[in-house]
Amino acid sequence: MRLDTPVTGGPCWTELGTDDLDGAKRFYGRLFGWRAETDPRQPAGGYAVAHLGDAAVAALSPLYQPTQPVAWNVSFAVADADRAAREVAEAGGTVLLGPMDVFDTGRFTVAVDPAGAVFQLWQARSFPGAGLFNAPGALGWVELLTRAPERAVDFYTTVFGWSVEASAHYTQWGLDGADFGAMVRMDDKFPHEVPPHWLPYFAVADVDATAAEATSAGGTVLMEPTSLPDGPRIAVLRDPRAAVFGVYAAGRES
Repeated sequence: MRLDTPVTGGPCWTELGTDDLDGAKRFYGRLFGWRAETDPRQPAGGYAVAHLGDAAVAALSPLYQPTQPVAWNVSFAVADADRAAREVAEAGGTVLLGPMDVFDTGRFTVAVDPAGAVFQLWQARSFPGAGLFNAPGALGWVELLTRAPERAVDFYTTVFGWSVEASAHYTQWGLDGADFGAMVRMDDKFPHEVPPHWLPYFAVADVDATAAEATSAGGTVLMEPTSLPDGPRIAVLRDPRAAVFGVYAAGRES
């Protein structure tokens, strides 16, 4: 990711919704060295922010809806959550929750794109988003997996104004020339029951060691460590409660 701070229109935060907060704290603490601090306020419901040093890097959240799946979610920064929610609807998406205030930290919306991928909008107030990107244990790339890539391009460029660098199998998203993510077409290799989704990638010092550690901690390797042509070494992992995320070798983004 060529962005190193939250930028309007870009990814600013990622959070795990899980039915096992204590287990998630242990698993990701072991994998990434995160220190999780739980918000003590009763309305927060156990929401925990993970830190590397003094920097907030991600969140571990309880499930707030009975139908909410255990999954990683990606938030994109917006200047005005209410206006962005209207633009989502006008472009063919659906607002699932909000916009709503989250204490004094910001204004929050959950939405779904026209093909069914859920994402979040974040209008910052006292909390801008992640304080660290692209370093080991921090968010460094976001990837949309979808069965309707043409529709996705129309939707996200309309809502966020992203630039698009397309190839036959991989499309990169950017803002003002700074790539931050990509899109992958879901083909027959993906089981029908797997919905379109946004996948966060975290930087790590050693992809192979991280994959082995995830397995040892009760997770699963979905895609074995692989070196991409002219790109980083990556792997796709699943935590013990089935939330999927990617990892890549820090410092080898391009």
